[in-house]
Amino acid sequence: MNLKHVLLLSTSILSIVACKSQQAVQQSTTIQKPAENQGFYQFTNEDPNASPFFAKKASVYAKNGLATSAHPVASQVGVDILKMGGNAIDAAVATQFALSVVHPAAGNIGGGGFMVFRDKKGKTFTLDYREKAPENASRDMYLDENKNVKAGQLSWVGHLASGTPGSVDGLEQAHKRFGKLTWQQVLQPAIDLAENGVKLTAREARGLNNVRAELIKFNPNKTYFMKADTAKWKEGDVLVQKDLAKTLRLIQAQGRKGFYEGETAKLLLAEMKRGGGIITQKDLDNYHAVWRDAVIDTYKNLKVISMPPPSSGGIALIQLLKFVEPYPLKKWGWHSDSTTQVMIEAERRVYADRSKWLGDPDFVKVPQKELLDAEYLKKRWQDFQFSQASDSKVIKGGTIAGFESTETTHSSFVDKEGNAVSITTTLNGSYGSKVVVDGAGFLMNDEMDDFSIKPGVPNVYGLIGNEANAIAPNKRMLSSMTPTIVEKDGKLMMVLGTPGGSTIITSVFQVFLNVAEHDMTMQQAVDALRFHHQWMPDRTTFEDGAFTEKTLIRLREKGYKMDAQKNTIGRMDCILVLPDGTYEGGADVRSDDTAVGY
Repeated sequence: MNLKHVLLLSTSILSIVACKSQQAVQQSTTIQKPAENQGFYQFTNEDPNASPFFAKKASVYAKNGLATSAHPVASQVGVDILKMGGNAIDAAVATQFALSVVHPAAGNIGGGGFMVFRDKKGKTFTLDYREKAPENASRDMYLDENKNVKAGQLSWVGHLASGTPGSVDGLEQAHKRFGKLTWQQVLQPAIDLAENGVKLTAREARGLNNVRAELIKFNPNKTYFMKADTAKWKEGDVLVQKDLAKTLRLIQAQGRKGFYEGETAKLLLAEMKRGGGIITQKDLDNYHAVWRDAVIDTYKNLKVISMPPPSSGGIALIQLLKFVEPYPLKKWGWHSDSTTQVMIEAERRVYADRSKWLGDPDFVKVPQKELLDAEYLKKRWQDFQFSQASDSKVIKGGTIAGFESTETTHSSFVDKEGNAVSITTTLNGSYGSKVVVDGAGFLMNDEMDDFSIKPGVPNVYGLIGNEANAIAPNKRMLSSMTPTIVEKDGKLMMVLGTPGGSTIITSVFQVFLNVAEHDMTMQQAVDALRFHHQWMPDRTTFEDGAFTEKTLIRLREKGYKMDAQKNTIGRMDCILVLPDGTYEGGADVRSDDTAVGY
């Protein structure tokens, strides 16, 4: 399949690309599957009928390049860009714009994100294009006269929930610095998708139907994402987005100016005025993504490269790995009671530190070095004991001398030269603030909820923040996004990341260990059932079937609150480099996520 076919989006080809059976995807590569015994992991001999996997999905293998994202069409766009001679950055940028069309729940130009890039020579770069609080934002903007949180979830839905978007500026900066193809080339697939339409997957149709009432509430007299006959969307229906195509054409022609200035900016500001939002032209003019130094450390013989603040992901992931590194997880086994116990206790302490210490480094002094110091982590761990669960009410953020307390989607890419990109972007909640910019056709984010709208009060994800993450004008809100790249012996090994709100960090943590300790293939590591603990509330949620009954009994006897849930945890899109240089894509079976290679 060449790029021309994707751009024309003929119905027959689109049907093949979107096929959830993965048949078309697997035809994109002729690489032979490794021996069946690779990934020796088996669940446990306690219950031979149990399966460790949410479902089983075939890996995708490639030699020359691979893209894995939340939507099959977007992944195909990424690979076709690679086939044209583009590099991993070109593929990442084209895929992100395509996702803004085909995956409206989280793909975005009205939000922001983080990128980790490792070039073919091993140099690493991270780009922060997280949204910022508008200049007219204030610490107590969501509180009433009694300092209580106002009713109406104002930080979560509606016009007041949006921060200044960063995606367009960030993607342009990444492309200008590292891209090979032209800006016009990498934008064209998304434009054609918006103009000609894209067939809805069953999941996308269901999502649009579920959000219909909120879209009507916050977008009176608009018809975006609505069927003309008011009927429900169904799988295979074609979603055409003419206004979004017009916006993307302006971005294609003018770069960031096509979004932050001119017609699009006027439409965005008119939408803010219409609904009581506070983003101004000054906010748009002053928004610029920031290149930051990666958080880098080791786990045994592996080098971990991840995102620094205002993402909490990198620091948290490395803290988690350092806590469990001394233990024989491989010997104990996947999801055994001992393995699970040390992972839960690590998560408990890391999320407590996240609450106390992490925020936008341009506004607060984040003790990054101290939080990763071996002696500090040793002190944080000294009250752990195998005989019983720790109490989160007792576990607080650690003490550091000299300091005072003060919907998302992921994609991974590699090209034939070995450049790698891990990129996580978000609108925050599914379909963001539910506000569509009239005339421009894109959804706005609801990232203001990621601030501590009142220190000590949990946000929608249950995360508790404090002074370090209090609202301030032009400040970036704390994030859990954890785009990560892993090296082994100086060579690229893994590209990791996921959406999932507060579960992002623990999902990346588990998939990393599934490969590094439990010898799973990348697809097995992604498919494996997951669990999550975030300090508060003091309970562990897990995907149904993740533990045997015997293991649950042992953990509960020690005082762990273990709650099965029907909702899935995370939707990983990852890449593993095999010893012979072959790329293995692991795209999450929990959703429409798809890996495509060639």
